[in-house]
Amino acid sequence: MPDQYDVVVVGSVNADLVVGVDRRPAPGETVLGSDLATHPGGKGANQAVAAARLGGRVGIVGRIGDDGHGALLRGALAGAGVDLAHLAVTPGPTGVALITVGPDGDNSIIVSPGANARLTPDDVAAARDMIAAAAVVTFQLEVPMPAIEAAARAAASAGARVVLNLSPTAPVPAEVLALCDPLVVNEHEAAWLLGGPGEPERMARALLRSGPRSAVITLGADGVVVADAEATATIPSPKVEAVDTTGAGDAFTAALCLRLARGDALPDAARYATRVGAAAVRKPGAQTSYPTPGDLPD
Repeated sequence: MPDQYDVVVVGSVNADLVVGVDRRPAPGETVLGSDLATHPGGKGANQAVAAARLGGRVGIVGRIGDDGHGALLRGALAGAGVDLAHLAVTPGPTGVALITVGPDGDNSIIVSPGANARLTPDDVAAARDMIAAAAVVTFQLEVPMPAIEAAARAAASAGARVVLNLSPTAPVPAEVLALCDPLVVNEHEAAWLLGGPGEPERMARALLRSGPRSAVITLGADGVVVADAEATATIPSPKVEAVDTTGAGDAFTAALCLRLARGDALPDAARYATRVGAAAVRKPGAQTSYPTPGDLPD
């Protein structure tokens, strides 16, 4: 185990089952899709792999099942150089995401949690040395909230920076929100948290009033808004041709965490992360699309 990690991810590990469609079906309708493709995924694993591929020292705290999908995912994480000392195996199925991708590259996702639902505060306690050695600890909401609460407290106690990607949306205890630096959401997640949509910079400032120390709202091809106690700014994204947006938000969050771990100010970290997110949409799949530093657009 390294003496120090740039990023430790406490989160989900899923197999992504992906089908391309010409259009999404209406209720009660059947449409034909492409051949089924199976990719390593899960928001936690995606962020771990993306940060490692960018050169980060990364560990993950999570659970997989004792099935074929679990073996696939362990291999993908190990291949990217992620420390798996606290990736536990649970009897039963690994988490699965069912993903449809339209012709414009946009996706719709349904997640079956599987082993992810069995991540507990005891798993976090077992990983306390890894968490204590991290510059940044990041979470998503595809694992149970008690584990996230325990990890956020452990990270803050150790002096690590806490980053929460509020996806999928779910109520978050005020104690956890207050530790977030930043809270990372997309426009839909921000609107859910605030009770309705609005102008992005105004929404970012409203998010700060809800508790986090800083906030980031991702806007897809339009870039991101960042806000902290000092300033609010919109950062544009490089223009690229989107093939598949699956996992692009995870690539962005991973890059943001890595650059924060390396000492960047939030706007600078977000500017770098937009380039990583833009690179990720140019190829199909999630982890299979993640860039190395030499792959980034200007």
